[in-house]
This record gives sequence, structure tokens and C-alpha cells, in this order.
Amino acid sequence: MSLASEKLEAIRLQVQQHLDRAEAEELTPEEEAGLIDRIKADLARHNAVIVAHYYTSPKIQALAEETGGCVSDSLEMARFGHDHPASTLVVCGVRFMGETAKILTPDKRVLMPTLEATCSLDIGCPADEFSAFCDAHPDREVVVYANTSAAVKARADWVVTSSIALNVAEHLADEGKKILWAPDKHLGDYVRRETGADILMWDGACIVHEEFKARGLADLKKVYPDAAVLVHPESPAAVVEMADRVGSTTQIINAATEMPNERFIVATDQGIFYKLQQKAPEKEFIIAPTAGKGATCRSCAHCPWMAMNELANLATVFERDDNEIHVDPVIGERAMRPLRRMLDFSAALRRSGD
Repeated sequence: MSLASEKLEAIRLQVQQHLDRAEAEELTPEEEAGLIDRIKADLARHNAVIVAHYYTSPKIQALAEETGGCVSDSLEMARFGHDHPASTLVVCGVRFMGETAKILTPDKRVLMPTLEATCSLDIGCPADEFSAFCDAHPDREVVVYANTSAAVKARADWVVTSSIALNVAEHLADEGKKILWAPDKHLGDYVRRETGADILMWDGACIVHEEFKARGLADLKKVYPDAAVLVHPESPAAVVEMADRVGSTTQIINAATEMPNERFIVATDQGIFYKLQQKAPEKEFIIAPTAGKGATCRSCAHCPWMAMNELANLATVFERDDNEIHVDPVIGERAMRPLRRMLDFSAALRRSGD
């Protein structure tokens, strides 16, 4: 078993221990309505806005939209939180998203429903080990995925999301630069295959996307031969190779609305189905099959840490003292540089596409 596999197995055990001890309580319609009213009132009282990821629950996403917040991928979440006039950001997602919001807007208060919500890619790339890896390869441009800690970002030259990873790699390759990539090996391998860039990769993976299986996907395609396959590039190469469209969460949503198919098989976190069905209500979406050692019903095709964002802990987000994001100012200042580079690069891409 490789070091990365050992880390993933340890992370799966940690997730299962959490699931074993903490099951979300079912709310009655009256209780749910009461929590939503309370959250709305608190948002207005505290000049706050919800910034939510596509992988959170449909109820969280709907509430964010209804209250003038944002539901998007991590790049747009960062941009929205930076530009919005609210003095407090309530980030519904996982911890690195809250840290990114704090780095980009250090003057704003950043709260999360729970700081326990993390990410296997973040956990699997400790800052001290990653820094040593970078020191061993000083000739390479350090590019890290957004799914990393503030300390890892502070060690990087670039931060990327899946929506702009290919563009950044192509840009660096055109400049003749070699890349040190972290932490997702599947995304890094996809970028290397697509761009031809010289990439040395950290050995990490997402416990959700790692579980998608090409054999099961092939079997499902036999049942639905007319379905187009949409795949997130954090998935294994054999799954990516079967895709009709590969892309970030936003790119997957756009593909579903643009492509003529009436049915899609989707290989990413099933939280995205809320937005897919909202954008293309006349189409059918089927989750891609998962399996594998360590899988659980709740960890297959749904991030267990994203599932920790619930109406109940969102309703108490302003009352507690254990859920505010803090980033060391020195680390934050260093991490701001590659994050700002990402946002500026993304803005230049949008301008060139106009």
C-alpha cells in the first residue's frame, strides 16, 4: 500500500467514526421553517451573507439563493465573498473554503456552521511535508489546488481550481516552466495529459471521486446508452477517459444545459444534482456508480464533510465561539499572493473570452 493509500484509508476511518457517532436528526416541517426564519433574521441583523458550495445540501443551497448569497464552485465562492459588501461571510462548505475567504477578505468576519468540515485532499497534504517536497525540487513552479490549507497555499506560486487548472498549466508550459503539483494526483494527471506540461505530482486523492469505477460506469452505460457522461477531473483516469465532457462543477452544470442529451450520468458529488435539476428540469441525471474498500453509503458520491453543513448548526452560527475562521496574518499575506494571481488570471481569461 502506498503512502497516499495509507493516508486515504486513515481518512476513511476518521470519516466513518464521525458518521457512527453523529447522525443528523430529522426535522419536522415546523422545526425546519423555524430554523430558516431564524437564519434569515440573523443574516439581516449581522449584515451577513451565505456563500455555499454546490456540494452542500439542497436546503442550504436554496437558502443561500433566497437570501442573496452565492451557490457556486470554490473559485466563484472566493470571488463573490471578496466582492460582496457584507461584513460577515457565512461559508457553507469545507474548511479550506472558509480559510480562502478569510485570506482574501481579512477585514471580514468569516463563520462556518462547523469547523470540523474538512477535506481529504487538505488532510492528505500536511504543510511541513509539502514544504519539504517543494524544497527538494526548487526548479519547479509550485501550483496547488484550492483544496489545501492556508499554510500550503502560502508555500505556492499559484493556486488553481479545477475550472482554470488547464489554462494555468498551459500558460506555465508556454513559458517553459516545470510544475510541482499538489495535492490531487488524478486532477494533476488529467492536466498533464491534456496540456503536455512537465508535472511532478504530490500523491493525494479525494475520497469521494476516488471511488468512481470505470467498470461500473461501463455497465451503467449499457443500461442507458443514450446518456452523456459528465466527469469531474478529480476522478481516476479510467473514469475520465469515458467522459463525454470533463470539467469543474460549474463546467459540468454548463455542459448539462448546453448538450442536447436528455439523460446524463454524473461522476461528481451528488450535491450538484440540486443545481443540475434547477438549470435543466426537463433532463434526467443519474449518479455514476461507486464502490471500493472503505466506502459507506454516505461517503459514496457525497462528501461526508459537506454533509456536516446543516440547518441546525447554521441557525446557531452567530451564537457560538467555536466556528470562526482565523488565519495567521503572516501566512495569510503569503497565501494572498497565489490566490490573487488565480483571481487575476481568471479575470483575464473572462476578458479574453468576451
